[in-house]
Amino acid sequence: MISTRRRAAALALAASLALAGCGSQLDPADLAGVSASGQAASGGDVLDPGVGVTDLDPSSDPGAIPDSGGEVPDVGGGPVGASGPVDSGSPGDPDGGSAPGAPTSAPESEDGGPSAASCDGFDDDQPGVTASTITLANVADISGPVPGIFESARQATKAYVTYFNATQKLCGRSIKLLELDSRADAGADQQAYARACTETFAAVGSMSAFDSGGAATAEECGLPDVRSTSVNPERSKCKTCFSAQSLAPGLVPDALPDYFSSVNKSATQNVALMYVNAGAAPVNAASFKKAWETRGWKVNYFQGIDVAEFNFAPYVQQMKDRGIELVYYVGPYQTTIKIQQTMKQQGFEPEIYLQDSTIYDARYVEQAGDVAEGSYAYSSTALFDDTSNPEMKLYRAWLEQVSPGADPNFFGAYAWSAARLFLDTALELGGDLTRPAMIGKVAKVNNWTGNGLHGPQGVGPKQTGKCLKIIQLTGGSWKQVSKGNYLCGDLVSTGLGG
Repeated sequence: MISTRRRAAALALAASLALAGCGSQLDPADLAGVSASGQAASGGDVLDPGVGVTDLDPSSDPGAIPDSGGEVPDVGGGPVGASGPVDSGSPGDPDGGSAPGAPTSAPESEDGGPSAASCDGFDDDQPGVTASTITLANVADISGPVPGIFESARQATKAYVTYFNATQKLCGRSIKLLELDSRADAGADQQAYARACTETFAAVGSMSAFDSGGAATAEECGLPDVRSTSVNPERSKCKTCFSAQSLAPGLVPDALPDYFSSVNKSATQNVALMYVNAGAAPVNAASFKKAWETRGWKVNYFQGIDVAEFNFAPYVQQMKDRGIELVYYVGPYQTTIKIQQTMKQQGFEPEIYLQDSTIYDARYVEQAGDVAEGSYAYSSTALFDDTSNPEMKLYRAWLEQVSPGADPNFFGAYAWSAARLFLDTALELGGDLTRPAMIGKVAKVNNWTGNGLHGPQGVGPKQTGKCLKIIQLTGGSWKQVSKGNYLCGDLVSTGLGG
Protein backbone atom coordinates (compact mmCIF):
# COMPACT_ATOMS: atom_id res chain seq x y z
CA MET A 1 0.00 0.00 0.00
CA ILE A 2 1.25 3.49 -0.81
CA SER A 3 2.20 5.38 2.34
CA THR A 4 0.25 8.48 3.36
CA ARG A 5 3.32 10.69 2.89
CA ARG A 6 4.14 9.30 -0.55
CA ARG A 7 0.54 9.64 -1.66
CA ALA A 8 0.29 13.21 -0.41
CA ALA A 9 3.53 14.04 -2.17
CA ALA A 10 2.44 12.45 -5.42
CA LEU A 11 -0.91 14.20 -5.33
CA ALA A 12 0.76 17.53 -4.68
CA LEU A 13 2.82 17.00 -7.80
CA ALA A 14 0.51 15.22 -10.17
CA ALA A 15 -0.88 18.29 -11.82
CA SER A 16 2.47 20.03 -12.13
CA LEU A 17 4.62 17.22 -13.47
CA ALA A 18 3.84 17.89 -17.13
CA LEU A 19 6.58 19.58 -19.05
CA ALA A 20 5.20 22.41 -21.08
CA GLY A 21 3.04 24.48 -18.83
CA CYS A 22 0.93 21.91 -17.01
CA GLY A 23 0.65 23.32 -13.51
CA SER A 24 -0.58 22.13 -10.15
CA GLN A 25 -3.57 23.61 -8.40
CA LEU A 26 -2.69 21.92 -5.13
CA ASP A 27 -1.38 23.41 -1.93
CA PRO A 28 0.79 20.82 -0.15
CA ALA A 29 -0.49 22.17 3.17
CA ASP A 30 -3.98 21.04 2.18
CA LEU A 31 -2.80 17.46 1.87
CA ALA A 32 -1.66 16.75 5.40
CA GLY A 33 -4.72 14.62 6.14
CA VAL A 34 -4.80 12.59 2.95
CA SER A 35 -5.22 8.89 3.52
CA ALA A 36 -3.73 6.11 1.44
CA SER A 37 -7.06 5.72 -0.35
CA GLY A 38 -7.02 9.33 -1.52
CA GLN A 39 -9.84 10.37 0.83
CA ALA A 40 -9.44 13.27 3.24
CA ALA A 41 -8.91 11.77 6.67
CA SER A 42 -11.60 13.93 8.22
CA GLY A 43 -14.17 13.25 5.52
CA GLY A 44 -16.92 10.69 5.28
CA ASP A 45 -17.28 7.86 2.84
CA VAL A 46 -16.88 8.58 -0.84
CA LEU A 47 -19.16 6.65 -3.12
CA ASP A 48 -17.77 4.14 -5.56
CA PRO A 49 -18.08 5.61 -9.08
CA GLY A 50 -20.31 2.75 -10.16
CA VAL A 51 -22.39 2.16 -7.04
CA GLY A 52 -25.38 3.87 -5.45
CA VAL A 53 -25.79 6.60 -8.01
CA THR A 54 -29.06 7.42 -9.74
CA ASP A 55 -28.81 8.05 -13.46
CA LEU A 56 -30.29 11.42 -14.30
CA ASP A 57 -31.44 11.67 -17.93
CA PRO A 58 -32.83 15.08 -18.94
CA SER A 59 -34.81 13.48 -21.74
CA SER A 60 -36.93 11.71 -19.12
CA ASP A 61 -36.87 14.56 -16.61
CA PRO A 62 -37.08 17.91 -18.41
CA GLY A 63 -36.74 19.78 -15.15
CA ALA A 64 -33.47 18.08 -14.20
CA ILE A 65 -31.29 20.79 -15.72
CA PRO A 66 -32.45 24.40 -15.49
CA ASP A 67 -33.03 26.23 -18.73
CA SER A 68 -30.28 28.62 -17.69
CA GLY A 69 -27.78 25.85 -18.26
CA GLY A 70 -26.98 25.30 -14.56
CA GLU A 71 -25.38 22.24 -13.05
CA VAL A 72 -27.17 18.95 -12.51
CA PRO A 73 -28.54 18.90 -8.95
CA ASP A 74 -26.82 16.71 -6.39
CA VAL A 75 -28.71 13.43 -6.53
CA GLY A 76 -26.91 11.73 -3.68
CA GLY A 77 -27.05 14.20 -0.80
CA GLY A 78 -23.25 14.10 -0.41
CA PRO A 79 -20.07 13.42 -2.38
CA VAL A 80 -21.22 11.70 -5.54
CA GLY A 81 -18.99 9.29 -7.37
CA ALA A 82 -20.77 9.82 -10.66
CA SER A 83 -23.87 11.35 -12.07
CA GLY A 84 -25.79 9.67 -14.82
CA PRO A 85 -25.62 10.62 -18.46
CA VAL A 86 -26.16 14.30 -19.02
CA ASP A 87 -27.42 15.41 -22.41
CA SER A 88 -25.30 18.50 -22.05
CA GLY A 89 -26.58 20.37 -25.04
CA SER A 90 -30.25 19.62 -24.71
CA PRO A 91 -31.69 20.61 -21.33
CA GLY A 92 -35.36 19.85 -21.62
CA ASP A 93 -34.97 18.85 -25.27
CA PRO A 94 -34.87 15.07 -25.74
CA ASP A 95 -34.32 15.49 -29.48
CA GLY A 96 -30.96 17.17 -28.95
CA GLY A 97 -31.90 20.44 -30.64
CA SER A 98 -30.82 23.94 -29.72
CA ALA A 99 -30.62 24.23 -25.96
CA PRO A 100 -33.07 26.57 -24.26
CA GLY A 101 -31.12 29.38 -22.66
CA ALA A 102 -28.09 28.84 -24.94
CA PRO A 103 -26.01 32.01 -25.25
CA THR A 104 -27.39 33.79 -28.29
CA SER A 105 -24.20 35.83 -28.54
CA ALA A 106 -21.89 32.82 -28.38
CA PRO A 107 -19.90 32.40 -31.55
CA GLU A 108 -19.77 29.19 -33.51
CA SER A 109 -16.61 27.61 -34.82
CA GLU A 110 -14.81 29.90 -37.24
CA ASP A 111 -14.28 27.08 -39.72
CA GLY A 112 -17.62 25.36 -39.07
CA GLY A 113 -15.87 22.12 -38.17
CA PRO A 114 -15.01 19.25 -40.51
CA SER A 115 -17.21 18.02 -43.33
CA ALA A 116 -19.38 15.20 -42.06
CA ALA A 117 -18.94 11.92 -43.86
CA SER A 118 -21.84 9.75 -45.00
CA CYS A 119 -23.50 7.88 -42.15
CA ASP A 120 -24.40 4.88 -44.29
CA GLY A 121 -23.64 1.64 -42.49
CA PHE A 122 -23.44 3.15 -39.00
CA ASP A 123 -23.38 0.35 -36.43
CA ASP A 124 -25.92 0.85 -33.62
CA ASP A 125 -24.67 -2.23 -31.81
CA GLN A 126 -21.78 -0.56 -29.97
CA PRO A 127 -21.29 0.40 -26.31
CA GLY A 128 -22.95 3.69 -25.47
CA VAL A 129 -24.79 3.94 -28.80
CA THR A 130 -28.54 4.04 -29.34
CA ALA A 131 -30.67 5.11 -32.28
CA SER A 132 -30.79 8.66 -30.90
CA THR A 133 -27.76 9.17 -28.66
CA ILE A 134 -24.06 8.44 -28.23
CA THR A 135 -22.80 8.49 -24.64
CA LEU A 136 -19.26 9.59 -23.79
CA ALA A 137 -17.56 9.48 -20.40
CA ASN A 138 -15.63 12.20 -18.66
CA VAL A 139 -13.48 11.01 -15.76
CA ALA A 140 -12.06 13.75 -13.55
CA ASP A 141 -10.96 14.36 -9.98
CA ILE A 142 -13.96 16.17 -8.50
CA SER A 143 -14.15 14.96 -4.88
CA GLY A 144 -11.29 13.63 -2.76
CA PRO A 145 -8.61 15.36 -0.68
CA VAL A 146 -8.72 18.55 -2.75
CA PRO A 147 -12.32 18.95 -3.97
CA GLY A 148 -12.73 20.27 -7.48
CA ILE A 149 -9.05 20.01 -8.44
CA PHE A 150 -9.87 19.15 -12.07
CA GLU A 151 -13.44 20.36 -12.23
CA SER A 152 -12.36 22.71 -15.02
CA ALA A 153 -11.75 19.72 -17.31
CA ARG A 154 -15.28 18.47 -16.72
CA GLN A 155 -16.77 21.93 -17.17
CA ALA A 156 -14.95 22.42 -20.46
CA THR A 157 -15.92 18.99 -21.79
CA LYS A 158 -19.55 19.64 -20.88
CA ALA A 159 -19.29 23.08 -22.50
CA TYR A 160 -18.12 21.59 -25.80
CA VAL A 161 -20.76 18.86 -25.77
CA THR A 162 -23.39 21.52 -25.08
CA TYR A 163 -22.11 23.57 -28.00
CA PHE A 164 -22.02 20.53 -30.28
CA ASN A 165 -25.58 19.47 -29.45
CA ALA A 166 -26.87 23.00 -29.93
CA THR A 167 -25.43 23.22 -33.44
CA GLN A 168 -25.35 19.74 -34.99
CA LYS A 169 -25.74 16.00 -34.56
CA LEU A 170 -23.51 13.01 -35.09
CA CYS A 171 -25.17 10.73 -37.61
CA GLY A 172 -28.56 11.89 -36.35
CA ARG A 173 -27.59 11.39 -32.72
CA SER A 174 -27.08 13.83 -29.86
CA ILE A 175 -24.23 13.43 -27.40
CA LYS A 176 -24.68 12.51 -23.75
CA LEU A 177 -22.01 12.80 -21.09
CA LEU A 178 -21.54 10.28 -18.29
CA GLU A 179 -19.70 12.22 -15.58
CA LEU A 180 -17.48 9.99 -13.42
CA ASP A 181 -15.42 11.02 -10.41
CA SER A 182 -11.90 9.59 -10.12
CA ARG A 183 -11.45 11.25 -6.68
CA ALA A 184 -7.65 11.66 -7.04
CA ASP A 185 -7.41 7.91 -6.49
CA ALA A 186 -6.01 5.27 -8.84
CA GLY A 187 -8.60 2.72 -7.71
CA ALA A 188 -11.46 5.12 -8.36
CA ASP A 189 -9.99 5.91 -11.77
CA GLN A 190 -9.94 2.19 -12.59
CA GLN A 191 -13.52 1.73 -11.40
CA ALA A 192 -14.68 4.70 -13.45
CA TYR A 193 -13.04 3.32 -16.59
CA ALA A 194 -14.53 -0.11 -15.99
CA ARG A 195 -17.93 1.56 -16.10
CA ALA A 196 -16.97 3.67 -19.10
CA CYS A 197 -15.94 0.52 -20.97
CA THR A 198 -19.42 -0.97 -20.76
CA GLU A 199 -21.67 2.10 -20.75
CA THR A 200 -20.00 4.55 -23.13
CA PHE A 201 -18.46 4.65 -26.57
CA ALA A 202 -15.38 6.60 -25.48
CA ALA A 203 -13.92 8.85 -22.78
CA VAL A 204 -13.28 12.51 -23.58
CA GLY A 205 -11.57 15.44 -21.82
CA SER A 206 -10.62 13.43 -18.73
CA MET A 207 -8.05 14.62 -16.18
CA SER A 208 -6.88 12.83 -13.05
CA ALA A 209 -3.86 13.06 -10.79
CA PHE A 210 -3.71 9.26 -10.64
CA ASP A 211 -4.68 8.42 -14.21
CA SER A 212 -2.50 5.30 -14.07
CA GLY A 213 -5.41 3.45 -12.46
CA GLY A 214 -7.66 3.18 -15.49
CA ALA A 215 -4.99 2.96 -18.17
CA ALA A 216 -4.88 -0.83 -18.47
CA THR A 217 -8.67 -1.04 -18.21
CA ALA A 218 -9.14 1.38 -21.10
CA GLU A 219 -6.64 -0.45 -23.27
CA GLU A 220 -8.00 -3.92 -22.49
CA CYS A 221 -11.56 -3.01 -23.48
CA GLY A 222 -10.45 -0.98 -26.49
CA LEU A 223 -11.94 2.27 -25.15
CA PRO A 224 -10.85 5.40 -27.04
CA ASP A 225 -9.62 7.84 -24.39
CA VAL A 226 -8.97 11.36 -25.69
CA ARG A 227 -7.85 13.23 -22.58
CA SER A 228 -7.01 16.77 -21.61
CA THR A 229 -3.55 15.72 -20.44
CA SER A 230 -1.93 12.39 -19.59
CA VAL A 231 -0.09 12.60 -16.27
CA ASN A 232 1.44 9.22 -15.48
CA PRO A 233 3.63 6.96 -17.66
CA GLU A 234 1.07 4.15 -17.61
CA ARG A 235 -1.53 6.38 -19.26
CA SER A 236 0.95 7.70 -21.81
CA LYS A 237 1.86 4.13 -22.77
CA CYS A 238 -1.80 3.07 -23.10
CA LYS A 239 -2.37 2.26 -26.80
CA THR A 240 -5.96 3.55 -26.83
CA CYS A 241 -5.20 6.72 -24.84
CA PHE A 242 -4.21 10.10 -26.21
CA SER A 243 -4.22 13.65 -24.90
CA ALA A 244 -4.83 17.02 -26.48
CA GLN A 245 -1.78 18.31 -24.66
CA SER A 246 0.92 15.91 -25.79
CA LEU A 247 3.88 15.39 -23.50
CA ALA A 248 7.06 13.33 -23.35
CA PRO A 249 9.25 14.01 -20.28
CA GLY A 250 12.50 13.39 -22.16
CA LEU A 251 11.70 15.92 -24.89
CA VAL A 252 12.06 19.58 -23.87
CA PRO A 253 11.29 22.55 -26.16
CA ASP A 254 14.29 24.76 -26.85
CA ALA A 255 12.09 27.81 -27.52
CA LEU A 256 12.07 28.74 -23.81
CA PRO A 257 15.82 28.77 -23.09
CA ASP A 258 16.58 30.35 -26.45
CA TYR A 259 14.13 33.20 -25.82
CA PHE A 260 15.65 34.19 -22.47
CA SER A 261 19.16 33.76 -23.83
CA SER A 262 18.27 36.32 -26.47
CA VAL A 263 16.76 38.90 -24.09
CA ASN A 264 18.97 38.48 -21.00
CA LYS A 265 22.03 36.31 -21.63
CA SER A 266 23.61 37.26 -18.31
CA ALA A 267 20.67 35.96 -16.27
CA THR A 268 20.79 32.59 -18.01
CA GLN A 269 24.38 32.11 -16.84
CA ASN A 270 23.37 32.03 -13.18
CA VAL A 271 20.17 30.05 -12.83
CA ALA A 272 18.42 28.51 -9.83
CA LEU A 273 16.19 25.55 -10.67
CA MET A 274 14.06 24.44 -7.72
CA TYR A 275 11.38 21.78 -7.66
CA VAL A 276 8.95 20.14 -5.27
CA ASN A 277 10.66 16.95 -4.13
CA ALA A 278 7.92 14.46 -4.97
CA GLY A 279 6.49 12.37 -7.76
CA ALA A 280 7.94 13.00 -11.19
CA ALA A 281 9.18 16.52 -10.43
CA PRO A 282 12.79 15.55 -9.69
CA VAL A 283 13.27 13.72 -12.99
CA ASN A 284 11.41 16.44 -14.90
CA ALA A 285 13.58 19.11 -13.29
CA ALA A 286 16.69 17.10 -14.17
CA SER A 287 15.44 16.88 -17.76
CA PHE A 288 14.93 20.66 -17.83
CA LYS A 289 18.42 21.21 -16.43
CA LYS A 290 20.07 19.00 -19.01
CA ALA A 291 18.13 20.54 -21.90
CA TRP A 292 18.72 24.12 -20.83
CA GLU A 293 22.43 23.55 -20.28
CA THR A 294 22.57 22.02 -23.74
CA ARG A 295 21.21 25.37 -24.97
CA GLY A 296 23.87 27.34 -23.12
CA TRP A 297 22.32 28.02 -19.71
CA LYS A 298 24.25 27.48 -16.46
CA VAL A 299 22.25 26.06 -13.57
CA ASN A 300 24.26 26.95 -10.46
CA TYR A 301 21.62 26.04 -7.89
CA PHE A 302 19.59 22.84 -8.32
CA GLN A 303 17.44 22.14 -5.30
CA GLY A 304 14.46 19.98 -4.31
CA ILE A 305 11.98 21.26 -1.70
CA ASP A 306 9.98 18.81 0.38
CA VAL A 307 6.19 18.89 0.11
CA ALA A 308 5.78 19.71 3.80
CA GLU A 309 8.40 22.48 3.84
CA PHE A 310 7.29 25.73 5.45
CA ASN A 311 10.58 27.59 5.89
CA PHE A 312 11.88 28.88 2.58
CA ALA A 313 14.43 31.29 4.04
CA PRO A 314 17.43 28.91 3.71
CA TYR A 315 16.74 28.39 0.00
CA VAL A 316 16.42 32.10 -0.65
CA GLN A 317 19.60 32.81 1.31
CA GLN A 318 21.54 30.29 -0.77
CA MET A 319 20.30 31.94 -3.96
CA LYS A 320 21.35 35.34 -2.61
CA ASP A 321 24.80 34.02 -1.66
CA ARG A 322 25.31 32.66 -5.17
CA GLY A 323 24.12 35.80 -6.88
CA ILE A 324 21.37 33.97 -8.74
CA GLU A 325 19.82 36.05 -11.51
CA LEU A 326 17.11 33.72 -12.88
CA VAL A 327 14.84 31.63 -10.65
CA TYR A 328 12.67 28.79 -11.97
CA TYR A 329 10.40 26.62 -9.81
CA VAL A 330 8.62 23.36 -10.67
CA GLY A 331 5.61 22.93 -8.41
CA PRO A 332 2.24 24.26 -7.24
CA TYR A 333 1.50 27.97 -7.39
CA GLN A 334 0.77 28.13 -3.66
CA THR A 335 4.41 27.27 -2.93
CA THR A 336 5.48 29.77 -5.57
CA ILE A 337 3.73 32.48 -3.58
CA LYS A 338 5.53 31.46 -0.39
CA ILE A 339 8.90 31.47 -2.14
CA GLN A 340 8.26 34.90 -3.61
CA GLN A 341 7.08 36.27 -0.28
CA THR A 342 10.29 35.06 1.34
CA MET A 343 12.33 36.57 -1.48
CA LYS A 344 10.71 39.93 -0.81
CA GLN A 345 11.26 39.66 2.94
CA GLN A 346 14.96 39.01 2.38
CA GLY A 347 15.37 41.69 -0.27
CA PHE A 348 16.27 39.19 -2.98
CA GLU A 349 15.34 40.48 -6.43
CA PRO A 350 16.56 38.27 -9.29
CA GLU A 351 16.44 39.60 -12.81
CA ILE A 352 13.87 36.97 -13.81
CA TYR A 353 11.34 34.84 -11.93
CA LEU A 354 9.96 32.20 -14.30
CA GLN A 355 7.49 29.33 -14.08
CA ASP A 356 5.20 27.32 -16.33
CA SER A 357 1.42 27.75 -16.71
CA THR A 358 1.00 26.79 -13.05
CA ILE A 359 0.99 30.50 -12.24
CA TYR A 360 -1.10 31.53 -15.25
CA ASP A 361 -4.13 31.33 -12.99
CA ALA A 362 -6.45 34.00 -11.61
CA ARG A 363 -6.04 32.59 -8.11
CA TYR A 364 -2.26 33.02 -8.20
CA VAL A 365 -2.64 36.65 -9.22
CA GLU A 366 -5.19 37.30 -6.49
CA GLN A 367 -3.37 35.47 -3.70
CA ALA A 368 0.18 36.55 -4.54
CA GLY A 369 -0.58 40.26 -4.79
CA ASP A 370 2.38 42.54 -5.39
CA VAL A 371 5.02 39.80 -4.95
CA ALA A 372 3.83 38.35 -8.26
CA GLU A 373 4.41 41.55 -10.21
CA GLY A 374 6.92 41.08 -13.01
CA SER A 375 6.83 37.26 -12.93
CA TYR A 376 7.24 35.45 -16.23
CA ALA A 377 5.41 32.33 -17.34
CA TYR A 378 5.13 30.36 -20.53
CA SER A 379 2.03 28.83 -22.02
CA SER A 380 1.13 26.73 -25.02
CA THR A 381 -2.44 28.09 -25.21
CA ALA A 382 -3.89 31.33 -26.46
CA LEU A 383 -4.28 33.93 -23.73
CA PHE A 384 -7.55 33.48 -21.88
CA ASP A 385 -8.59 37.10 -22.45
CA ASP A 386 -7.65 37.07 -26.13
CA THR A 387 -10.96 38.08 -27.70
CA SER A 388 -9.37 38.03 -31.16
CA ASN A 389 -8.99 34.24 -30.92
CA PRO A 390 -12.29 32.73 -32.16
CA GLU A 391 -11.81 29.38 -30.43
CA MET A 392 -10.93 30.94 -27.08
CA LYS A 393 -13.99 33.16 -27.43
CA LEU A 394 -16.10 30.08 -28.21
CA TYR A 395 -14.72 28.13 -25.25
CA ARG A 396 -15.33 30.98 -22.82
CA ALA A 397 -18.86 31.68 -24.07
CA TRP A 398 -20.03 28.08 -23.68
CA LEU A 399 -18.13 27.66 -20.41
CA GLU A 400 -20.13 30.56 -19.04
CA GLN A 401 -23.29 28.86 -20.29
CA VAL A 402 -22.76 25.58 -18.46
CA SER A 403 -20.82 26.91 -15.44
CA PRO A 404 -21.64 30.59 -14.88
CA GLY A 405 -18.74 32.45 -13.31
CA ALA A 406 -16.17 29.70 -13.95
CA ASP A 407 -12.68 30.88 -14.91
CA PRO A 408 -10.98 29.31 -17.92
CA ASN A 409 -7.71 27.57 -17.21
CA PHE A 410 -5.05 25.41 -18.79
CA PHE A 411 -6.65 22.03 -18.11
CA GLY A 412 -10.05 23.28 -19.24
CA ALA A 413 -8.66 24.61 -22.49
CA TYR A 414 -7.12 21.24 -23.33
CA ALA A 415 -10.27 19.36 -22.26
CA TRP A 416 -12.29 21.54 -24.67
CA SER A 417 -9.68 20.76 -27.33
CA ALA A 418 -9.92 17.02 -26.60
CA ALA A 419 -13.70 17.09 -26.98
CA ARG A 420 -13.35 18.94 -30.30
CA LEU A 421 -10.75 16.46 -31.51
CA PHE A 422 -12.96 13.49 -30.71
CA LEU A 423 -16.14 14.89 -32.24
CA ASP A 424 -14.40 16.32 -35.30
CA THR A 425 -12.89 12.88 -35.90
CA ALA A 426 -16.23 11.16 -35.32
CA LEU A 427 -17.87 13.40 -37.92
CA GLU A 428 -15.14 12.60 -40.42
CA LEU A 429 -15.63 8.87 -39.84
CA GLY A 430 -19.42 9.02 -40.18
CA GLY A 431 -20.84 5.57 -40.82
CA ASP A 432 -17.39 4.04 -40.27
CA LEU A 433 -17.31 5.19 -36.64
CA THR A 434 -16.17 2.35 -34.40
CA ARG A 435 -13.81 2.24 -31.46
CA PRO A 436 -10.90 0.77 -33.49
CA ALA A 437 -11.48 3.27 -36.31
CA MET A 438 -11.45 6.19 -33.87
CA ILE A 439 -8.24 4.98 -32.21
CA GLY A 440 -6.56 4.44 -35.58
CA LYS A 441 -7.49 7.90 -36.83
CA VAL A 442 -6.47 9.78 -33.65
CA ALA A 443 -3.16 7.90 -33.64
CA LYS A 444 -2.32 9.71 -36.89
CA VAL A 445 -3.12 13.21 -35.60
CA ASN A 446 -0.10 15.50 -35.42
CA ASN A 447 0.24 19.27 -35.07
CA TRP A 448 -3.24 19.49 -33.52
CA THR A 449 -4.12 23.06 -32.48
CA GLY A 450 -7.70 22.66 -31.27
CA ASN A 451 -8.87 24.97 -34.05
CA GLY A 452 -6.33 27.58 -33.00
CA LEU A 453 -6.86 27.31 -29.23
CA HIS A 454 -3.26 26.23 -28.55
CA GLY A 455 0.07 25.55 -30.17
CA PRO A 456 0.60 22.42 -32.30
CA GLN A 457 0.52 19.19 -30.31
CA GLY A 458 1.79 15.76 -31.33
CA VAL A 459 -1.30 13.88 -30.20
CA GLY A 460 -0.70 10.68 -32.15
CA PRO A 461 3.07 10.37 -31.69
CA LYS A 462 2.70 11.57 -28.07
CA GLN A 463 5.52 14.08 -28.32
CA THR A 464 5.89 17.35 -26.45
CA GLY A 465 4.71 20.38 -28.39
CA LYS A 466 7.47 22.62 -29.73
CA CYS A 467 5.64 25.96 -29.49
CA LEU A 468 4.96 28.32 -26.60
CA LYS A 469 4.55 31.98 -25.78
CA ILE A 470 6.21 33.98 -23.02
CA ILE A 471 3.92 36.10 -20.85
CA GLN A 472 4.60 38.50 -18.00
CA LEU A 473 2.43 39.74 -15.15
CA THR A 474 2.39 43.52 -15.24
CA GLY A 475 -0.14 45.78 -13.59
CA GLY A 476 -2.02 42.75 -12.29
CA SER A 477 -2.65 41.21 -15.71
CA TRP A 478 -0.79 38.85 -18.00
CA LYS A 479 0.64 40.25 -21.24
CA GLN A 480 2.51 38.44 -23.97
CA VAL A 481 6.10 39.64 -24.31
CA SER A 482 7.39 37.23 -26.94
CA LYS A 483 6.90 38.28 -30.54
CA GLY A 484 4.45 36.73 -32.96
CA ASN A 485 1.85 34.18 -31.99
CA TYR A 486 4.06 31.34 -30.71
CA LEU A 487 7.78 30.74 -30.42
CA CYS A 488 8.44 27.42 -32.15
CA GLY A 489 11.75 25.61 -32.15
CA ASP A 490 13.03 22.07 -31.80
CA LEU A 491 12.91 19.47 -29.05
CA VAL A 492 15.97 18.65 -26.99
CA SER A 493 16.16 14.93 -26.21
CA THR A 494 17.52 14.43 -22.70
CA GLY A 495 17.00 10.70 -22.30
CA LEU A 496 15.40 11.36 -18.89
CA GLY A 497 11.89 10.53 -17.76
CA GLY A 498 11.07 8.02 -20.49
